This record gives sequence, C-alpha cells and structure tokens, in this order.
Amino acid sequence: MEAQTTPSVWVFGYGSLCWYPGFEYAECITGYIRGYVRRFWQGNVTHRGTIEKGITWGCAFRVTGSHALDYLRQRECTLGGYVTEYIKFYPRLASEQSGISGEAFPALVYIATPKNEHWIGEEPLLVTARQIVECRGPSGHNVEYLVRLAMFMRDELPGACDEHLFELEGLVRRFVAEANVNLELLLVGSVTPHRIRRDTHEEVRRHVTFEFASRVPDTKLRCLHI
Repeated sequence: MEAQTTPSVWVFGYGSLCWYPGFEYAECITGYIRGYVRRFWQGNVTHRGTIEKGITWGCAFRVTGSHALDYLRQRECTLGGYVTEYIKFYPRLASEQSGISGEAFPALVYIATPKNEHWIGEEPLLVTARQIVECRGPSGHNVEYLVRLAMFMRDELPGACDEHLFELEGLVRRFVAEANVNLELLLVGSVTPHRIRRDTHEEVRRHVTFEFASRVPDTKLRCLHI
C-alpha cells in the first residue's frame, strides 16, 4: 500500500508575510511576480498593499495541508479584504540539487482591488506617509509594517529596487523624527517576528545586519493587479 502524499501549494508574500508569515511552511524562497507593483492604497482597521504593471519582489512559502491556507484566508481575505489569484512566481536563485530551477511556477497571491470596502486608491505620497505615522491597530503600529518590509528588501534582496517603498519609508522616518517619537517603540507590535530561513539552497551566506532591527505598527498594505 502506498502512503498518501498531502499536496502542497506555494504562497507568494509581498507585505507582512515577508517578515511575519504566522504559519508553518516547508520551504521559503525569494523571487518576484510580474504585472504587479506594491502600493499602500488600501486601508482597514487590521492591516494595509496595488495593481499596476511592473515587478514585485517578495518571497514564496511552500505549505502543505489546509491549516496555513485557512489561516491566510482569515488574515488576508476576511480581515484584509483581498482576493486570491494564481500567478507565475520567478525564483531569484536556481539550484539543481534543491529541485528549484529558474523556471516560473504557480503561486497563490492575495490582491487588493478597488471593489473592496477598504480601498482608498492613489493619493499623494505625503498623505499616505502621514496616515502611516498616525495609525495603529490590533496588529500593532502601521509604521512597523512599512519599516519591517523595507528591512526585508534591504537584507534579503539588496539588488532589488522599490522606489515607492523606500521613498515612503524616508518620509515616515522623517515625520517620526520631527514628532520626537522613538521609532523603536513603534516597532513593537502584537507579534514578535523571527528571522526566516530563506533560500536555503543558496551557497553564499549573506552577512546578517541588525541595522533595521525594529518593529512597525498596524499596517495597511495594498497590492493591485492590472
């Protein structure tokens, strides 16, 4: 009698999943999807991510069974207002030994659309930055979401560019400093993120930096597809 194998699925994360997945997974690798860009164009009382043609860097998690997907359905769809879609994920690294090639493979992604009640849409970057600095929710301060995401990009994907994210981070850091607020206090939320082992098939070890070792508040991420 052959043992039954539980099917697995890859889930692409481009926001808080990059630094706090919150579920068990078998593998995590960095890479990107095409046809989307990351924007902070949606707001709700729990989280915050948009649709335009471009490349969005993040990481994909291989999960097995239904527990992780049930958790993500509650976190991203019920509370966040996102819809799900399968899209091609392109691994950053390829390795024969790991079974990971440079070819794209399907991954589940959670996307925000103008049809959901939390949608705000495009607004001046200064307005978005002010809102991030002023907002906090059950998951923590919105600043944490932004800063930890920028930290992930710098630490894990130093060659990737996300001008929108880094410009927004610069404004938020400036406003926090002008308000005489300790940024470290805003980076302490309801969860404690742990360093995630990614790209375990990569032979070259990157230097670990603690330059941005801080946490951010309740975040509202918007990711749109065009």
